[in-house]
Amino acid sequence: MNDLLGLLKSVAPSLATAVAGPLGGAAVTAIASKLGVSDSVEAVATAIAGDPQAAQKLADLNADFAKAEMAAVTARWEADMKSDSFLSKNIRPMTLIFILVFYSVFAMMSAWNLNVNESYVKLLGEWGQLVMLAYFGGRTVEKIMEKKK
Repeated sequence: MNDLLGLLKSVAPSLATAVAGPLGGAAVTAIASKLGVSDSVEAVATAIAGDPQAAQKLADLNADFAKAEMAAVTARWEADMKSDSFLSKNIRPMTLIFILVFYSVFAMMSAWNLNVNESYVKLLGEWGQLVMLAYFGGRTVEKIMEKKK
């Protein structure tokens, strides 16, 4: 398994993450199907190492995987917006507001020389970056894709 992950990390990082995750078996099966080998980890690793064109096949499969992942997220967000539930429609903005408010509170506490555990501030900052990227960056990508259509 480590050999396969090492080969995938440089060529297809999204696939490497999928193989290492809970759906690793399905990811290995998809890669094996693309390469035309049996769906065992050893067979896939051998095929990748022995085929000079495997890198291109994996890059194509990685791109398809990324598109499918983005489409699934978009479909979920669209379903949330069609729902009658207040929470499902507003969970992303409420999460962003929560993180920004507490990040600001921690910043004020630090300014007033109150003891704030730095790991909490760092964690909230990282969450804030992640949520902002998903919320604003994801929406920007959606708008660009709509204009291309």
